[in-house]
Amino acid sequence: MKNIAFIFPGQGSQTTGMGLDLYNNFESAKKVYQTADTVLNKSISKICFEGPDETLKQTINAQSAILATSIAALEALKEVSNNRIKATITAGHSLGEYGAMYCANVMDLNTTFTAIQKRADLMDEATKLKKGTMSAVLGLDTDTIQQCLNQVQNLGVAQIANYNDPTQTVITGEEAAILKANELIKEAGARKVIPLAVSGGFHSALMQSASEGFSEFVKNLNLNDALIPVVTNVDAKITTAKEDFRMKMPQQISSSVYWVQTIQLMLKEGVDTFIELGNGKVLAGLNRKICPAEIKTYNVFDSQSLKDTVDGILSLV
Repeated sequence: MKNIAFIFPGQGSQTTGMGLDLYNNFESAKKVYQTADTVLNKSISKICFEGPDETLKQTINAQSAILATSIAALEALKEVSNNRIKATITAGHSLGEYGAMYCANVMDLNTTFTAIQKRADLMDEATKLKKGTMSAVLGLDTDTIQQCLNQVQNLGVAQIANYNDPTQTVITGEEAAILKANELIKEAGARKVIPLAVSGGFHSALMQSASEGFSEFVKNLNLNDALIPVVTNVDAKITTAKEDFRMKMPQQISSSVYWVQTIQLMLKEGVDTFIELGNGKVLAGLNRKICPAEIKTYNVFDSQSLKDTVDGILSLV
């Protein structure tokens, strides 16, 4: 069997209609959505399947919707493969880390949905306290980007949010600082700077209030030691102890996502096959820029992609 990593996408991967095919075709996926609706006390399944887009993309809905779809994909994969396709290691991008923690049995399903909703609510509140924004930078190295951010600190918070791939970095912070940073980064030779349609400066010091609130919340959260290693966003290190997760979960809200370093660590650990579980192919796209050409990334987001993944991997056994 291949050395497989399961990876879970984050916010921005949502589209209206996601997960409906899984819901209609797999009992295990349907149960995930039903649990989400019950635990969250709202019809997150309806928001996934019918939208509208405006409702789906709100932080308070997007995080639980994306997570439900990812976990539905995971459960459908288990069902169809009769648990024959297993991960040796896992990670998730930002909120996707909660999919990875569920996958590694750090949290049960109810706890996972309770935690992600609290996280989303606190982040949403933080965006109202301090106005922030984000931009994607294409085609400029992170050292040069950091130098540009250093020059705008007098205008407010400005830092790197996501190390997505060697050619794509996301910056985050207060509007005045990020607008000025966008200009400096273009002048420094970036191929493109794309302002993102987000409600706040996520993964920055602007999220400190959310981080602190979540720190209180996780004190009483029922966590387990991980059954398989989870590579955590805040440090791109393997984490298995439940108390380490308890410490890192609040930190993650206001810290950078070290995604390039996460994938590189997995490759070092011997991973040769990735399965992205959840809507879209965002992480597969990043993997193409991070991984050697022979590394394969499969996707599971509907019944056809699930069949292709199971057939592709089990044919190698």
